[in-house]
Amino acid sequence: MERIVVDPQIHFSKPVIQGTRITVQNVLELINEGLSFDQLVKDYYPDLKKEDIQACMLYRGRHRIRRVE
Repeated sequence: MERIVVDPQIHFSKPVIQGTRITVQNVLELINEGLSFDQLVKDYYPDLKKEDIQACMLYRGRHRIRRVE
């Protein structure tokens, strides 16, 4: 889980991908909209690795982040 960090100085302590200001929530919302990993990286966050996106999904599972519709 070292790819996901919580820092009180970034986005009000929301979990973000380490070294970025990209929140786990933003990534999960795009995935929930049906974007593939490749689309997400190509169209929104070109600096992310697939492992970063997978870490967001694992974080959701481990921290019981619910999908909001």
